[in-house]
Amino acid sequence: MSAANRYTGLIDRYRDRLPLPEGARAVSLGEGATPLIRLENLPRRLGLEVEWYVKFEGLNPTGSFKDRGMTVAVSQALAEGRRAVVCASTGNTSASAAAYAARAGMAAFVLIPEGRIALGKLAQAVMHGARVLQIQGNFDQGLRLVRALAEELPLAIVNSINPYRLQGQKTIAFEIVEALGRAPDYHTLPVGNAGNISAHWIGYSESAGIWETGACTHCAGRCLLQGAPLTDRRPVMVGYQARGAAPFLQGAPVAEPETVATAIRIGDPQSWNQAWAAVNESGGWFDALDDEAILAAQRLLAETEGVFCEPASAAAVAGAMRDLERGRIPAGSLLVSTLTGHGLKDPDIALRQTEGRLLSVPAELAAVREAVRAGLEETCA
Repeated sequence: MSAANRYTGLIDRYRDRLPLPEGARAVSLGEGATPLIRLENLPRRLGLEVEWYVKFEGLNPTGSFKDRGMTVAVSQALAEGRRAVVCASTGNTSASAAAYAARAGMAAFVLIPEGRIALGKLAQAVMHGARVLQIQGNFDQGLRLVRALAEELPLAIVNSINPYRLQGQKTIAFEIVEALGRAPDYHTLPVGNAGNISAHWIGYSESAGIWETGACTHCAGRCLLQGAPLTDRRPVMVGYQARGAAPFLQGAPVAEPETVATAIRIGDPQSWNQAWAAVNESGGWFDALDDEAILAAQRLLAETEGVFCEPASAAAVAGAMRDLERGRIPAGSLLVSTLTGHGLKDPDIALRQTEGRLLSVPAELAAVREAVRAGLEETCA
């Protein structure tokens, strides 16, 4: 294969739009270039008049959007001569940090809440060689410990408080604008630590040639594009939280966040001001969803469109469905929802929802035939 035809990751694709030092080695696993999938069956089933796409970030190398930010953060750490990275995580960050540290030949230390992380994510971090420290506390406590550690030891923090993380994650907006030929009218996302909604807004703002939105505060002005603007508009940004972990709705941190959507089980978002800027400047809003609504949307998306996302991702779909039905997102809108992670990140949650679908039958044609006929009658009725 010709090197000119081989995709080598988002740093090589967008290097002129990223604040990395000249000549910095790109630590890449081929992240980015994820599919933008138009939903067809789900809107039809619900009677929704909308041009709706999902940006499926679960097809990044470690299965989540975290890889976009991690390739830039780890590349910068390597350029600075760092030998190790550290993060607190509810799961996806630990998996991504461990993989990219391995790729860079660096050590990785991750702090996770003991017994509060999906096994798929934990397995990734362990297999990639990270030193995993299970703390008897939550993510917010873990992040405070990580901050303290980095003040004492030569570690690069790769949580989204690292500005290079947001710089990598902003590229999702570039890809969406390039694919659609314009920015969408509305963009919905799940919100936990709030770095992703902040990064999307940076990307959309830069795509539209707008710099004064606070984007440059992250990197001392080095994020200014060398490329031309890609669009003349920005979307309304809408962020959805789980009701048991909804500090943006309460207006203050949540001491003990709780939700089945582990990736957004965060009570003290670190990108608080940037996320509010994204919502306020775009004319958007935050809202909260019950776990039942999140899981229902996860099932519906998988059943109707063949797209299997993790529960946190489904918040972006559940919230958009509700706002479309209420008219808060107007009919006829061009809508994009970010699906932040793959469903296989948390298979236990998925399997709990399969009641009546795992059948045990004798290995006999008559029994199998009867089960299939019953299924046909149920699904084709």
